[in-house]
Amino acid sequence: MASAHLPTTTPLAGIRRSSAAEALSTCEDLISRIRLCFGISREMFEAQVQPLLLRYAAYVHLLPASADSYHCAPGGLLRLGLEVAFFSLQGTDAHIFSGRSTISMRRHLEPRWRLGTFIGGLCSELHRPLGHLTATDASGTIWPACIEPLSQWLDSRADDRYFVHWHRHLACESRGLGLFAMPMVVPPATLQFLAEDNSVIVPHLLASISGVPLCREHNVLDHLVRRASALVIDRDLKARSDSDGTPRFGPHVVRHLVDAMRWKMTNDSAWAPNRDKSRVWLGNEGLFLVWPQAASDVQRLLEADELAGIPKSTETILELLQEAGVTVPQDDGTRTWTILPPDAKSPLLAAKVSRPGVLLDDACVEPLTVPLVRRTDEPQQRPSPARMPPAPAVAAPGTQYSLIDPVPCEQPQSPSIAEDASAAPEPGPEPPRAASGAESTSAKGHHDDEAGALGVPRQITFNAPMRLNPAVRATMASIVATLNDPSVSPAAVVIPDGLFVPLHELEQRGVQAPTAVRALNDAGLLRLPVTRSIDIGGRPVVGLVLAPASVSGLPAAALLPFEHTEP
Repeated sequence: MASAHLPTTTPLAGIRRSSAAEALSTCEDLISRIRLCFGISREMFEAQVQPLLLRYAAYVHLLPASADSYHCAPGGLLRLGLEVAFFSLQGTDAHIFSGRSTISMRRHLEPRWRLGTFIGGLCSELHRPLGHLTATDASGTIWPACIEPLSQWLDSRADDRYFVHWHRHLACESRGLGLFAMPMVVPPATLQFLAEDNSVIVPHLLASISGVPLCREHNVLDHLVRRASALVIDRDLKARSDSDGTPRFGPHVVRHLVDAMRWKMTNDSAWAPNRDKSRVWLGNEGLFLVWPQAASDVQRLLEADELAGIPKSTETILELLQEAGVTVPQDDGTRTWTILPPDAKSPLLAAKVSRPGVLLDDACVEPLTVPLVRRTDEPQQRPSPARMPPAPAVAAPGTQYSLIDPVPCEQPQSPSIAEDASAAPEPGPEPPRAASGAESTSAKGHHDDEAGALGVPRQITFNAPMRLNPAVRATMASIVATLNDPSVSPAAVVIPDGLFVPLHELEQRGVQAPTAVRALNDAGLLRLPVTRSIDIGGRPVVGLVLAPASVSGLPAAALLPFEHTEP
């Protein structure tokens, strides 16, 4: 095949042709560390792992991983794959796979999980030869990357060098292309070995290589590969940083940012489009993210995932997203837009996504009919304010609980009463009265109870010490905050013993139930260090109960004496 239009090329000298074994010999130090990390005999390593390394080296040869960023030297893609595979394998030592299986079954599956995680790291950047670059010989004939490895293609050519052409116009990665090259690296016999006595390892491996999240499943394999990839790339960028110490951020950061935003759109109610106080607004002008609040949410999520190299500045995040084509600036070059959502008290700064489909997969979300982007001096027609709901009431023991707010019914008011109410003068503020000691405390509690009785909403907050796990603290704070937002379904229920939090609400926010129970119990925030089941909506729901002292703003009835009863 002859090339008609090729993008920017590498230096004219090209890359020297060599065998796959010679290319692999340049990483002998790393291969020794991989062999030691596997902890198997040399004979078993030569039989199971070494063929994978040779096949990977034969496919990618000495291709660079990027044009001018990380691992951009010849052989960079080979080195990148081996390093990510090594650190992914090393991360399996801290995880227990198939934890619900028997000991004998875990012993049988553990070598398969470790090998599958290693392969996931090895093939994590396998999409690059198919989507980011093109290799040609001196005459311009293109290497058919979907048909044969680069080393095998070079053996059929007479040239002793080949040249790399980069597709710089591509803004987004197509990680699914890696599945086309995977059979040339991983033989079918190895996949069959991974699939023995389980139906999980191979699907998790394919999902990790293609970059497709698994629905309702936590992919530990992909988590280890993503964390290892971020670590390896960040270390290489730091080694290549400028002499003045200016940090560099590779294009891989955009991948993690977009993945985090997609996760938020699916799992966080605060990211539901076009809801009150939402981070996301969809109008006829496009999709907007409230900035910098949306960036802060993404930063906290990625920090909880322990991904290295994530920018600390929201301005840097927006700059990277704009360079990658994920967001678009205004005509004058301003990165943020000014939007005025319905019922907003003041204009908001927002980042405009280039296409709603980048983050929004649900075609059922209807855009707002009113314009979002408008001048700040333009008046806004606001609907009449809705009546604020009363504070969460405490139900009697033995009753069923509901996680869905009841729909308030508007009571008709007679004209005479309405006229009298409008004509009555508003009472002025009561002059302050000094109080001290117990009198001041009792007066404050009296006013709080009186406010709750009158239906004035309390601000319910989660009180957590600084020693609490940051991920657990942020998750519990977001769950408790749903009690203050009438536009979202509450994620917790007030009961006489405290605040009941269903375990599935924790898991939806990326926190495992055992981790949360252990952290909250160590901080003394639980009523009991065990889970509890109550009836919600006619079905049993398992959750944990926060002590009333750990949540501010609960009704006074929530502080009833607690008597434990076995379910």
